[in-house]
Amino acid sequence: MSKPRRGIVLPIVGVLALIGLWWLVTIVFSIERFLVPSPADVVASFLELPGYLLGQSLVTLLETVEGFSLSIVVGVPLAMLIVRSPLLERTFYPILLAMNAVPKIAVAPILVVWFGFGQGPKVVLVVLVCVFPVVISTASGMKSTPHELVELLRSWDSSRRQEFFKLRFFHALPQIFVGLKVAISLAVIGAVIAEFVGADAGLGFVIVQSGASADTSLAFAAMTLLAIMSIALFHGLAFLERKLLPWAEEHR
Repeated sequence: MSKPRRGIVLPIVGVLALIGLWWLVTIVFSIERFLVPSPADVVASFLELPGYLLGQSLVTLLETVEGFSLSIVVGVPLAMLIVRSPLLERTFYPILLAMNAVPKIAVAPILVVWFGFGQGPKVVLVVLVCVFPVVISTASGMKSTPHELVELLRSWDSSRRQEFFKLRFFHALPQIFVGLKVAISLAVIGAVIAEFVGADAGLGFVIVQSGASADTSLAFAAMTLLAIMSIALFHGLAFLERKLLPWAEEHR
């Protein structure tokens, strides 16, 4: 089997095996539906409310993409400033570490107080979750530029600006995409956490409402959609990386 086909078939086989094991456990141990629904129960729950669930998925997806995009807009320039100035690095790094260390579930209620129950607090929380890996990966990638390449570029009388953008940033792109792929998975988590605390829409809201009414099948359907969303976003970003950085893929 060729590598591309293996890369598609093996994950599908793994997912099907997991679903089969899940189904087997619910049958063998006679687990009640309200505790752990079977895969058939989850599918039936989705088929009862497909439009509703897809609409809530769109809400969470929009919050995720907006927050993730803003984290790039904030994180990449901040990383560049950190790399360019040791003073800024010593100033901002402790702040970033402190922000990353604070449990985001503790921040979510405060964001609701500040921004209300709309989309704002969800997007802000996604940014807070994503910005740290974006900054760290960008700064690490730019700092890891081989010294020999820097000296070679300087020998051609290149300016500091050219060295910074044409060499360091270009060299850091594979590492930046590593951080982005970590961040995109965290973005979905951040959006759901915000919806748990204060929302009237989104898959996180569906899960909370389902738990309150003991509709576990609907909660599992929402969680399945979240998993599909996260996987699709991750592989979409990986596809973009392959298209933009084919040279990086060849060296792996």
